[in-house]
Amino acid sequence: MQAIAKPVSVFDVYDRAKSGPEMAEADWDFGVIPTVAKKLKEKYKIKMDPKVMIPEDKTLIDTLFQAGVDMLVECGVYCIDTNRVIKYTRDEVLTAIKNAPRHFTFGEDQEAINVVERPYNSPLPPVIQGGPTGSPCSEKYFLAIHQSYAQEPICDTIVNGVLQTVLGKDPVPESPWEIMAVRSELLQVREAMSRAGRAGMGL
Repeated sequence: MQAIAKPVSVFDVYDRAKSGPEMAEADWDFGVIPTVAKKLKEKYKIKMDPKVMIPEDKTLIDTLFQAGVDMLVECGVYCIDTNRVIKYTRDEVLTAIKNAPRHFTFGEDQEAINVVERPYNSPLPPVIQGGPTGSPCSEKYFLAIHQSYAQEPICDTIVNGVLQTVLGKDPVPESPWEIMAVRSELLQVREAMSRAGRAGMGL
């Protein structure tokens, strides 16, 4: 009888980020990833039609899933802070997928949306996340940029951009200016939502 894999905790991930295989980021990005991807493409005989953005063939979908799991198990996840690879077993990956929530609420009040899993042929409309999504934004136009997204009825949530400067200063990582920039981003995006009449949008 096979033992049931226990869920991986945040403490497990932290420990593995400290003790996993040491590797240069470039070696992982340009060595491990393309090498394993090529190997799995050949192993599973994967052929994609460039004209089909989202495959609907069930056999191909299952094959891509299996290859994806293999890719994660073999490559792991690279931690740029420790220059180590966080490794997971196949059982741990499948247990995480099985235990993943099937739905959750994002946002508040009238702007709250129920995010549910969607198979490729789902009749449910997808969640639309608007915003600069991590792109650098000027301090001068940051508020206006995010308000323009919040004003679009099609946008369900906002994925904010990042401030290039705060009070004219460069938000250097691990400095007080970085903390101020992050706080300012949050306050300005919330203000943008309020101005658009959508204060409860998920962020």
